[in-house]
Amino acid sequence: MTEKPQAADPGSTGSAPGGSAPAEQAGDGPRVVIRNNRKIRETSEPAAADAGSDVPAEGLVEEAEVVVDEIEVEAAEVTGPPVVDAPAKPVDGGGSALGAELEALRTELEERTRDLQRVTAEYANYRKRVDRDKGLVTEQATGAVLAALLPILDDLDRAREHGDLVGPFGTVAEQLTTALGKFGLTPFGEQGDPFDPTRHEAVAHQTSADVTEPTCVQVMRRGYQVGERLLRPAMVAVADPE
Repeated sequence: MTEKPQAADPGSTGSAPGGSAPAEQAGDGPRVVIRNNRKIRETSEPAAADAGSDVPAEGLVEEAEVVVDEIEVEAAEVTGPPVVDAPAKPVDGGGSALGAELEALRTELEERTRDLQRVTAEYANYRKRVDRDKGLVTEQATGAVLAALLPILDDLDRAREHGDLVGPFGTVAEQLTTALGKFGLTPFGEQGDPFDPTRHEAVAHQTSADVTEPTCVQVMRRGYQVGERLLRPAMVAVADPE
């Protein structure tokens, strides 16, 4: 017949250090004690435990290991950002790179400024050339028109010399001369003017004691100019000094 195990003595149970009551298994085999939610196996050898304690030395060692594990877990849970006492100092290499970049930007800005100045000067010169060419083209076109009217002015001069510019015909001749003068047409070549080979065309030469230098003594056809441009030289007779 098998014997029923006896109930454990209520007085033999005690409170565990972690607050949980140890559960002991009855019988001659090894006991199991629960401390801090871990099972501690105890042997039934009397030499394994102290006379005044119900927990063997092996159980104490394993319980101490459990406490250490709990402390490590709590220390691992307490985490946070590191404390920085002062801002990090800039690295010397970063300052050198920044200075080199600023120098490169300054050099590029100077180059762009010189390019802008050069383009501005070129544009100003271009505007001057355009204005000069425009004025030259206008002057040439005006000169071409006035040159075509010079034979009419020559006929008016001959009619004036013969006294035919009278009445309405003379008024029209004067109005035409005034209108052409507004375009810069200027006549030149009068009797007694010093001879200028660049403005006069000599068709006759003679000597005279009344002159001290080559002089225009007769104007056969007046010359004309537009501004500083010679449109036609004057045809004259020249007297040289004796």
